[in-house]
Formats: sequence, C-alpha cells, structure tokens
Amino acid sequence: MLHDLVRRCRSYRRFRAGRAVSTATLRRLVDLARLSASAGNKQPIRFLLSSTHERNALIFPHLRWAGYLTDWPGPPPHERPSAYLVILGDNEVTTSVRWDDAICAWSVLLGATEQGLGGCMIAAFDRPGLRAALAIPDRYEPLLVVALGEPLETVMIDEVGDDGDIRYWRDPQHVHHVPKRRLDDLIVDFD
Repeated sequence: MLHDLVRRCRSYRRFRAGRAVSTATLRRLVDLARLSASAGNKQPIRFLLSSTHERNALIFPHLRWAGYLTDWPGPPPHERPSAYLVILGDNEVTTSVRWDDAICAWSVLLGATEQGLGGCMIAAFDRPGLRAALAIPDRYEPLLVVALGEPLETVMIDEVGDDGDIRYWRDPQHVHHVPKRRLDDLIVDFD
C-alpha cells in the first residue's frame, strides 16, 4: 500500500557499503521521475548517474550531511552511499524549474524504497565545487543530489513533543528519530 511505502521512505544517511546499486537500477529510478508531474509539462530536469567508486568519490566531499546533527560530519567511508543521482535543471528548457526537482527526487526515493534501497535528498552542497568536480556544463544547474544505497540505520517517526521541536536526532543506539507533527495540527479550518 502507498501509506506503508511512504512510512518506510525515510531520509537515510548511513548505508551498507557492500551493496552496489547498478546503472540499470538508477535508470529505472530515473524512469519513475520521467513519468512524474512537471510544471507546465516542460520537463527540464536532467540526471547525472553515479554508481562507481571513482565518481562517487568526486561527489561525496561536496555534500553537507544532517544539519541538525552538528557533531556528525557525515558517513564514514564504510557507510557511504553506493550511488548518487545529481539532479540538474536544463537552463535551455527553462530557468524556472519550480518544484520539478523535488517531485522527481521523491519519485526516485519511493522507487528506491520499493526495491529495498534507501536514500537521502540533499540540497545542502557546494554547487561550484560539485560543478567543477563533475565538469557540469553551464547549461545545467545543480539542484539536488540523491544519495542511494542499502540503509544501515533504523529511522523512527516520533510525534512532535509539546516543545514543538522538529529537529531530528540520534539516540545512543544510533536510531535516527524524526519528529512529525500530528495530523490534526496540519489541517486548518477557517469557518
């Protein structure tokens, strides 16, 4: 069911290094994004696929991991993603991608979850550094990076407490906790 798939589709930041993600798998995930909604149906999103150790090593240093975990610099080498999708906006199609990048990334992450993989949508990264490392032409604007692999961590959904704190955190057993607001807190009525 879709509800179960969405509940399992969490932001994973630690991965089993031994499970490779093939180019064929990445292509199937991009195909899901291709079929997704696009503002004005302009379809300006492009994807740079990475599933080799060499290319992954070019991408990793430019990423910023888990802003709320200020004492964690990101996954160590044996827990890094097996693959990445660098999501690009094609400026020759349009310079206003609106929400297409996030819609595509979400489709990719749902598809990855369905296949027993996990991932993390990363918007905090060194764009000029990544552009240079991957020789991305000026025509393309780096928008998001989706890290992919077999999840190594457990992610739990918690209810936001009375203090309203929405920051995710890790407990001593390294379980990643993500506070979510209650359904009734999200629904408004103006009558």
